[in-house]
Amino acid sequence: MKREQGRSLYSREEMLRLNIKTLQERTVSLQDIADVAFRQQAKWNPDISMQECVDSVEKILSLRDTFHILQLGAEIDRLTDEGQIKGPIYEILKTDLGMFGIDELFGLELAGMYGTIGKTNFGDIDVNKPLVIDRLNEEGKHEGGMCHTFLDDIVGAIAAAASTRVAQIENEEAARKDPTIKEIKLDLDV
Repeated sequence: MKREQGRSLYSREEMLRLNIKTLQERTVSLQDIADVAFRQQAKWNPDISMQECVDSVEKILSLRDTFHILQLGAEIDRLTDEGQIKGPIYEILKTDLGMFGIDELFGLELAGMYGTIGKTNFGDIDVNKPLVIDRLNEEGKHEGGMCHTFLDDIVGAIAAAASTRVAQIENEEAARKDPTIKEIKLDLDV
């Protein structure tokens, strides 16, 4: 990916675009992440929409801390794929050694932008490895597969943050409802 020489600051729109591009280069789509966020949040609130999850993933991907974590983690994975990492750390990264926890720190830091619940949601995703997280985790463990030592945790953390953001928005909307007004739902399908 060609970058402008000497430039280190990007707008939110640029960070979103660059993050989506990096994810696509590493075989992950925005929809893949939204699917994980939706699956996690729908357990607690069956009324959420997929669009809310997509919007939240986009919001998370536009944040500066997310940009830094995603770009660094994806670059470490790419360099590992290309054999550019030297020394004993190469095998640790290539095999995604279970005792190596720095990748989880990236995930915890990112999910932690949404507090304790963000971290808890990340722990759930990290342990259960739903959908794209499982694919990334498994792909990196096979000969010739792409290294996703950092990316599986980063993608899981983005999904966890998006899931938490959806819950926060839903709770804020519920808190703003006037308790003296009763909502009536009409079935107009005739």
